[in-house]
Amino acid sequence: MAASTHEVTNQAPPLVDYDVFAADRVLAEAVDRHLDPAVLDEARAELSGLGRTAGSAQAQEWGRLANENPPKLRTHDRYGNRVDEVEFHPSWHRLLGKGVAAGLTAAWTRPGGHVRRAAGFVVWTQVEAGNGCPLSMTHAAVPALRTDPALAAEWEPRLTSLLYDWDLRPADQKPGALFGMGMTEKQGGSDVRANKTGARPLAEDGTYELTGHKWFCSAPMSDGFLVLARAPGGLTCFLVPRVLADGSRNVFRIQRLKDKLGNRSNASAEVEFDGTWARRVGDEGRGVRTIIEMVAATRLDCALGAASLMRQAVAQAVHHCTHREAFGGRLVDKPLMRNVLADLALESEAATTLAMRLAAAYDNVAAAEAGDKNERAFLRLAVPVAKYWVTKRCTPTAVEALECLGGNGYVEESGMPRLLRESPLNSIWEGAGNVQALDVLRALQREPQALDAYLREVGRARGADHRLDGAIKDLLTELADLDGIEARARRLVERLALVLQGALLVRYAPPAVADAFCASRLGGDRGTAFGTLPHTLDLASVVERARPVS
Repeated sequence: MAASTHEVTNQAPPLVDYDVFAADRVLAEAVDRHLDPAVLDEARAELSGLGRTAGSAQAQEWGRLANENPPKLRTHDRYGNRVDEVEFHPSWHRLLGKGVAAGLTAAWTRPGGHVRRAAGFVVWTQVEAGNGCPLSMTHAAVPALRTDPALAAEWEPRLTSLLYDWDLRPADQKPGALFGMGMTEKQGGSDVRANKTGARPLAEDGTYELTGHKWFCSAPMSDGFLVLARAPGGLTCFLVPRVLADGSRNVFRIQRLKDKLGNRSNASAEVEFDGTWARRVGDEGRGVRTIIEMVAATRLDCALGAASLMRQAVAQAVHHCTHREAFGGRLVDKPLMRNVLADLALESEAATTLAMRLAAAYDNVAAAEAGDKNERAFLRLAVPVAKYWVTKRCTPTAVEALECLGGNGYVEESGMPRLLRESPLNSIWEGAGNVQALDVLRALQREPQALDAYLREVGRARGADHRLDGAIKDLLTELADLDGIEARARRLVERLALVLQGALLVRYAPPAVADAFCASRLGGDRGTAFGTLPHTLDLASVVERARPVS
């Protein structure tokens, strides 16, 4: 038996066996705020059940194994037949199955579904972010399919099912189905109008044969895909089933899986179509307009995913500093570390509060008989604003949170490197920063009702904080100046995001949080790095609010 040379002390215990939902005061308060009291108790019970699973040692182990055993591509079987299958570790299937069972693809079928689903998405993707991709794509496909009532009637019950079945067989033989998406091509990237994949009409009305490629195809193991291709009438949206009704495989050649920086558990692929059977979704030439509802929903999920990652990073940092001692006391009580943690907590709370407000707007639109026009207009501007800003703040937050753990945070076993590798992803997916900024400009220039709805939202907080009032005034001045607007787009979108976050925190957050946010983000009383908040603020309350204690 080896001799013991030392006793292990002063090491933070793992953050495990806790309720990820209940321990997140900001998220729990958002659910209370935005849900109808009639469904609140049921929703809180569901979310706490998911939160306890997410915080369990077993689920955390699933996340580790899924990332350490990434998917593998099998292009052919043993006899040389093309199969184009993606194999996953069993832990991936367990994670995805739990997500489906938790209703993370079923927002469209129950009251308050978007808030409930958004909160669950924030909770569950803290375990492992990769399984969020197929959950997001499947959820977001529903509004696009609704442009064709027949297709929606056929596919929506499968996509909103709580049953997960990974076997590749005809969708009508499965209890539930998943969807992926393919838009970008080698020559186009985010410029989808440069797509060259062709669609030739077949004899049966609404059916086509596709020939071409997709440079990024999300979740290639799915049962169906929404893709863009050029039909005789122009760029059009199509549904490509993975397996045809007769049980044969559709032509869906997976050329290779992407070797990505992060998101290792999830498969992203390059695929080719060569006589691939497809059904048209919407009218010819209206492909972008048809698929845009799916894009908007996935963009919100990018903000939710970034908020989820920030929350986990901040929770780990605060937890570590609560248990670690240095220089005669707990790290969390040291003034400088407290400043860093409070700054990180502000970033996380603002991200979660904004993302959950957008989820509530989706519910408000769905609940209104003709759709809430003000909320719909608000989403048109606020979704790309939030997608731009919240995802941009994710990486610096993850970096600083990792540093709070010191050398321990730089070690894979801590889980922090996985968060860091994941952190840039949501900013890139579904249109990177410039795409979002330009989309905001389009909304401002073509849809004035979107700006009106935004100003009504922030106007609800006017008079509550002089720094917020000053920021709103400055924003209006900037909006009135259209000179060089494209080159200033990022600056403008940043201001739109910060003012909206400030307005929401002034209305909903504790005074210490709202005061600190307005002083630092709107009043300019802050340096360029985390941990440079004014020392006169109530930073201890901000940090305590972020501490993950059930």
